[in-house]
Amino acid sequence: MKSKTMKTALAALVAGTSMMGASTASAESITVAYFLEWPMPFEYAKQMGTYEEEMGVDINWVSFESGVKMSAAMASGDVQLSVSQGVPPFVVATSAGQDLQILDVAVSYADNDNCVVRSELEIDKSNAGELAGKKVAVPLGTAAHYGFLNQMNHFGVDVSTMDVVDMDPPDGAAAIAQGAVDMFCGWGGSLRRALEYGNVLLTGDEKTELGILVFDVTSGPADWVAENGDLVAKFLKVTADANAMWADEANHAKMLPLIAKDAGMDEQATAETIATFTFPTVEQQLSKAWLGGTAQTFMKGVADVFVEAGSIDAALDTYDNAVNTGPLKAASEM
Repeated sequence: MKSKTMKTALAALVAGTSMMGASTASAESITVAYFLEWPMPFEYAKQMGTYEEEMGVDINWVSFESGVKMSAAMASGDVQLSVSQGVPPFVVATSAGQDLQILDVAVSYADNDNCVVRSELEIDKSNAGELAGKKVAVPLGTAAHYGFLNQMNHFGVDVSTMDVVDMDPPDGAAAIAQGAVDMFCGWGGSLRRALEYGNVLLTGDEKTELGILVFDVTSGPADWVAENGDLVAKFLKVTADANAMWADEANHAKMLPLIAKDAGMDEQATAETIATFTFPTVEQQLSKAWLGGTAQTFMKGVADVFVEAGSIDAALDTYDNAVNTGPLKAASEM
């Protein structure tokens, strides 16, 4: 799929819905988006009913396959909050005019979002130039897409020479297993399955050194957040408490079974996956290293990469307004 087609696909899913206002959910219930096979401490609180108890509303939890689809659901008013939306799909949506806001840093995971090349091609970082002309499965507009573009740029591979197919990670993992594609890009359980058939080009540490940060956020439509600030703060407080609980290894035995159940995974896979995750504290999130400035600058960089690749039409001048730390600050005082 060439860049023009990439742009068309993203526009159809994101820009086409960006003109729609996010309708306010009834006071009795909200809908929250999340990912399966993406184990996080918040899922312990989710399983325990803590969110409903602390917020006083019913929560309809809906699983999604990509952050791009989360954006579309928030644009249509079907979803009020998205947990662990990737920064790149958030940037694609806001660049297209959708009024979304980042509310917290959900997770950092350099080793759990990557590209895998089929083993028989015998391509690694020493001869990555041989990827020219190869077929790759990439979920467009996601963190995996951003990482793919940056890695190809680092290795000097012209993406326009490649056959880029827009596939959600589960489909991409199936495709590389069947030999239908030469390379897979994605995350979570799909990445683990893809690694059975190939190898990564760069490790998480190597990507981080190149400035390819990989983190997710909790996001929501700006209008809904403005109208429900206290509710949002309580949601973020429950999440932060679950993260703090997980930070104490003494709680792992109690939390892991429920997190695994919620993620749709066995306990061993859950433990292996979550071990590659970092959950910044609220204090860290509010610092300059994250939502105090670095995240905004990073989003501008992501947008510029997508513009250069022809994946989006234009970047915003600044992404400062796309971050709202008010509810998180309120949560820290609860």
